[in-house]
Amino acid sequence: MGYGLPSKQTVNAVEGRLRARDVRVGCRLWTVDGQRTVPTTVTAVATARAREVMDVVTDSVSFTVAPDQMLGTPDGWVHARDATGTVLAWTHARKLCRTRLTIKPGYELGYLIGANCADGTVGRNYVSLVVNDEAFASRYAACLTAVTGLPARLEAVTRPSGYLQRDVPGLRVRVVSSYLADLMRQYVGGDAHHMRQRFPRVVLRDRETFEGFLDGYTDGDGFRSKRWAGRVLVSGNVAFLSDLAQVLGARFTPRTNGLASHLVVVDGWSSRGAFKAERHPLQLRESCWTQVHEVRLRTTVNKPFTLYSYRLDPRPGFLVNGHLARQPW
Repeated sequence: MGYGLPSKQTVNAVEGRLRARDVRVGCRLWTVDGQRTVPTTVTAVATARAREVMDVVTDSVSFTVAPDQMLGTPDGWVHARDATGTVLAWTHARKLCRTRLTIKPGYELGYLIGANCADGTVGRNYVSLVVNDEAFASRYAACLTAVTGLPARLEAVTRPSGYLQRDVPGLRVRVVSSYLADLMRQYVGGDAHHMRQRFPRVVLRDRETFEGFLDGYTDGDGFRSKRWAGRVLVSGNVAFLSDLAQVLGARFTPRTNGLASHLVVVDGWSSRGAFKAERHPLQLRESCWTQVHEVRLRTTVNKPFTLYSYRLDPRPGFLVNGHLARQPW
């Protein structure tokens, strides 16, 4: 048998990392199902002796497996010995233990995304909004809880004002969740900075969600006109407003004098018939691809390697340092 893992190689178990030799029947290991990570259960463990193993070096980390161990690629399964130059299915192993959120679609989701695009901050492991308007902060907190189930509350804070040249009181809504932070970055194209974020096309799943997005963005970086039925959205991110204008079927002329551009949205925008619903994933894509740079053969002359392999149910794959592997058919 030329497949399996040497005894000290770790695998990603639901309860934490385990050495290959410590995995028992009944243990739950992480695997990848589509673009999400899910648990699968060990139903059998087998051992074998071998004098050769392969060190697989990727963008993310290196790991050691038997030469015939199957690894997941975009084109199917390949043996570890043949993996040089390919890409492997991979997920960030340190994020496997975090709580996964179930995202509820609808108006509140659109409002949450719109407010974040306008005035929110997406950190490494948190999402926050700091504003002066208590009603805006309260709506944001209510929508965040409705969409994610996470508790959100208002906190009194102070922040510097460049115009007044002093600190002014404000309100903050802050939720610590690396899952939500990664999800918000996914929605806006990977970079949540206001000047680099892309228009979040996930809000186009239906009219209700899109209306929530418009309301959330207006409360943050926009205003309703007092003279006509509609609103004006403001941003220095021209590409963002251009994409939004196409969705609305509206004319948009960006400013060229360095000031923020304005997009006029009349209340009757839907009568143009430009809106078209799109399907985009609400849940976080937890799987990606990592490049294999080198596969090194390692041999032993004296004591052979003990290799451990597993049968699993309901899914046959499992994660080795975040990389998808499986036993041959």
